[in-house]
Parts: sequence; structure tokens; C-alpha cells
Amino acid sequence: MAAISLMQMAENLNGKNLDARTINGIPFRGVWNWNGGKGSSRGARFPWCKDLKFVDPPGQVSALASFPGSGNTWLRYLLQQVTGYHTGSVYKDFALMKNGFPAESISNGSVIIVKTHEYGEQMRAPFSRAILIIRDPYQAILAEFNRQSGGHIGHAQPDKYSKDNGKYWSTFVHNKALSWTNTYLDWLQFKGPLHVLFYEDLVENLANEMNKILEFLDFHEDIPSFECMMRNKDGIYKRRKRNLSFNPYSQSMRDLIDYCKKTVDSAIKAYFSNNSDMETYVNSLNLTRLSEAALETKGKPEIKGVKLAR
Repeated sequence: MAAISLMQMAENLNGKNLDARTINGIPFRGVWNWNGGKGSSRGARFPWCKDLKFVDPPGQVSALASFPGSGNTWLRYLLQQVTGYHTGSVYKDFALMKNGFPAESISNGSVIIVKTHEYGEQMRAPFSRAILIIRDPYQAILAEFNRQSGGHIGHAQPDKYSKDNGKYWSTFVHNKALSWTNTYLDWLQFKGPLHVLFYEDLVENLANEMNKILEFLDFHEDIPSFECMMRNKDGIYKRRKRNLSFNPYSQSMRDLIDYCKKTVDSAIKAYFSNNSDMETYVNSLNLTRLSEAALETKGKPEIKGVKLAR
């Protein structure tokens, strides 16, 4: 049988509806069985393409950086499926630890990648390379609001948006919009190898984007594992879409988020134009308009990384 490259396979698999329980008709192994026993209460049961293990000997410490709500946990799941290696985190989320991510809180080279939402030079320092996931802030902020209100796969109730006469949601949007901006302006200054990944591309073209990620991580996997990942691409932490019957973003919120998007977009373009000194570029940005938009949304906040007009 002629060999097929991962890229060719990615093109063949995109959009195909594959049986989630077999590889070429053969049931695959997992940390847990597909179905739990009667009366089981140990959490979600789902298959792994292969038994998970640690990287031995340990390799590079690789960051999986993003603003919350940008698909970080989903990508960790996909990487565990296709590589068979644990992914880690700088956090210790017990729900994740019990349901698919036993290496949660491990942040060294024994895991293939380490989840982080932190930013700042000290937070970047432990990593030798990084994948940066960027999601549209309108969707990422909503996803994080849903997570904080309804858990990893739940949704915020509609009345949550009007809590305290809307001040709760307004403050949340204000803080998260600036945090979204700071996250990406900071990580684009990362000194080591950096792979920029757009969440929307991952959703629309999963196989091709995963192929690029594996190449970046210097990981060469067998075809059955890649096919298995595609069969099991959703996992249990990919939140189902639920449309609101109203637009939660006011005009002042949209003004702030749009300017945040414009600011980060300019930095991304500078990065891809091979700007050798992103630190100088970011420091040269005029954030006065961003400050004004932020003040229009909520008073005079103190947010690390963005200098606000006084």
C-alpha cells in the first residue's frame, strides 16, 4: 500500500463523519472504557486513541497560551488523542484532572504541552517554545462568561447579563477585553519559536491545522492515531453553541472590543511581517484611544499592562 503523508490524510479526513469507536473496525484502547459500569459516578467516560504516557526523557517545555475561552482545553484533548502523551497546565483544575487530564498542574518537559492563560515576561520565561491560540474576543469573552457561570460546558443564564442592573456584565466585559489585549500583545513578544493559531481556523479546518501543530512540536505520528483523533474530535469539553435572543454587547462595549481587536490585529501583522523586535513595536503603540474606550465602559480601572489615561 502506498504511503500517504499527514497533509494528504488531513485533506482526505476534513469534514468526514467517522465512526467514533473503531479504527478500521477495531475497537481502540483508552484510559477508561467507553461506557462506565452501572451506578458509576466517576465522571465522564470517553475513549483515548492510545494509553496516555509521559514524555521520557523529558523534552522541551512548550506553552499552550491563550486568553480563556479560546479552545485551550479542546486542543489539549486533541493533542492527547493524536500523540498519546499527557498535556499539563500551570493550574490545578480538579474537574479536568478527574476527567481526561490527569497531568493537570504539571508544567515541565514530561508533558507534551502546558496550558497557560498567564502573561508577562516572568510567565513566559519557563517556556522554550509556544503555541498561541487567538479567538475573536466577542466569542472568547462570552465563552469565559459561560464557563465562570455554568462550568466548562455550561452556559450563563440570560438573567446573569442583567445582574446589578447590568454592571456585573459590563465590568466583566471591560476587564476581559483589556486582558484579551494584554495576553496577545505580550505573547507576541515571546523570544522562542512561536506558532500563532487562530481558533476559527482550527474549527473550520481541523485536520490541516493539527498537522501544522504536530510539525511545530516536532511530532511525527502514525496515520491511525491521526484518524482516531478525527473520529473523536469533540471530546467532552467543547461547549455546544447556544444563541442568545439578545445582543449582550452595548455600543460602548463594542467600541472597546473593536479597538482591542484593531490593536492586536496590527501587532499580529507586524509579527508576520518578520518584525524582529516586537517588544519595541508593542511599546510604540499608542493606546490612548484604547484608554478612552475603556474609561467609557467602566470608570477609571487599574488593569495591568494597559496604561489608561488619567
